[in-house]
Amino acid sequence: MRTATSAGRRPVGGLTAGVVGASGHAGGELCRLLLGHPEVATILPTSRGDRAFDAVHPNLLGAGLAFLDEGGLRDRAESLDVVFFCTPTGEAMRQARHYLERDVLVVDLSADFRFRDPAAFQQAHGRAHTDPELLSEAVYGLTELRREEIANARLIANPGCYAITAVLALTPLLRTGWWRRDAPVSVHAVNGSTGAGSEPKTAVMHAEMTASMLSYQLSGHRHAPELEEFFAAETGEPVVVDLNTAHGDFARGIHLQANVHLAEGVSREDLLARYVDAYGAGHDGEHFVLVNTRPKVGARDEKQYDLYPRLGSVVGSNFCHLGVDVDPERRIAKVVAVTDNLVKGAAGSAVQNMNAALGLPETTGLRAYAL
Repeated sequence: MRTATSAGRRPVGGLTAGVVGASGHAGGELCRLLLGHPEVATILPTSRGDRAFDAVHPNLLGAGLAFLDEGGLRDRAESLDVVFFCTPTGEAMRQARHYLERDVLVVDLSADFRFRDPAAFQQAHGRAHTDPELLSEAVYGLTELRREEIANARLIANPGCYAITAVLALTPLLRTGWWRRDAPVSVHAVNGSTGAGSEPKTAVMHAEMTASMLSYQLSGHRHAPELEEFFAAETGEPVVVDLNTAHGDFARGIHLQANVHLAEGVSREDLLARYVDAYGAGHDGEHFVLVNTRPKVGARDEKQYDLYPRLGSVVGSNFCHLGVDVDPERRIAKVVAVTDNLVKGAAGSAVQNMNAALGLPETTGLRAYAL
């Protein structure tokens, strides 16, 4: 069990981590990261299937991991320091209390604890929450913006992959008074096919997705209300988010562009100053959030490709790269953000949250750069 009696204190000795739902993409990625974590000694993954661990995750052949069933992990709860839920909506809320009562840190990668209001959860997911008392306790696990709360948390709600990318992209701008309250914040994001989950679906098979793109849930993505709740708490006023999503012709990563209508004249330099103030620059700032500050050169209509981040620059890493610009004639701020949906958007941020909650350096086990 956790060697510290309160969250935020560094544990002594090797950690034991449970991973519920380790057969999916996020669960497999989490096991991969934990295998490289110097403070994690034991990993206990669960699966409801009967396939061997290395048959499900052949990239981890030789790691020596074997699946337990969920009952087997529950029986070993007293030995755990942390348990991660990489499960469909509804599972974590059913099981979290069992581990919390045994002083196990719970990090939920599903959507079960991202809303503080049970009615908001039901509105977004179409079902009632079965343990609503825990919602008020859960800390939204965006480490860069909720660091102090996470350090004292015992239940952490990892943001959705679209949400964490959009929040990092938009929070510095929405904290200013520059944006128009009467216009929605438009977010257009393209996710890799791993974002569709590990269950076979014809529409996102390689043969269907090659040289193609596929929009989905344009009538209202479930991450939009998650974003609206977070931004309302940040700004103290309602923020309408128009979230548009698609799957692209790649396996992993998120390329997101957000457009924000401005209430007054603001330059790219003004925006960059705000973003550097929020996240720092180089070694003096947030390790995992990097702002592209390259200056514009040449003619106005010149295609300067190095102003904005590239998706390939973050794949396989826990980094978020940001770029900003302004259309001065239409007074629209443009923000581009790229992340790996399986790392910063899921498993990597979960490990970062674990580190922060247990008093470890946040970069522990996560210092790898992109592929």
